[in-house]
Amino acid sequence: MANKVEEIVEKLAEKVAHPLGIIIYDVEFKKEGSEYFLRVYIDREESAVSIDDCEAVSRPLSDLLDEEDPIQQAYYLEVSSPGLERKLKKQRDFDRFIGENVNVSFYGSYEGNKNIIGKLGKRNDSSTQLELEDGNIIEIPNEKISSVRLTIDF
Repeated sequence: MANKVEEIVEKLAEKVAHPLGIIIYDVEFKKEGSEYFLRVYIDREESAVSIDDCEAVSRPLSDLLDEEDPIQQAYYLEVSSPGLERKLKKQRDFDRFIGENVNVSFYGSYEGNKNIIGKLGKRNDSSTQLELEDGNIIEIPNEKISSVRLTIDF
């Protein structure tokens, strides 16, 4: 059920965000305890997301959701940035962040590692390239990867 709701909400959110130059990065609809949360993560290509951006999407999206009524349960709507150490989910995310440092986590382990940090290379349907600190490039089968997150060096 959540995936269908997320698809519908993403389309509605894009109607609100696109004219503002804002990208819908991700949508999550989750039950936490006894409450439901609809989280819409927004982003911009050229600049950081501001509180004003969140508000500019939240208010009209809330009205549109009330009008369209795609969710039967009561829920809390949250609109926010995906954060600096965001999870990469869609191919467009992987394409956008090629060359950036990422932390790749695995289902179980991969070649004895639970995580590998490196620079993101190309990703296709079957594998993801990662350039390690020593300059070696490895190809990781996508079915072994549980998540890929940007990492920020401070």
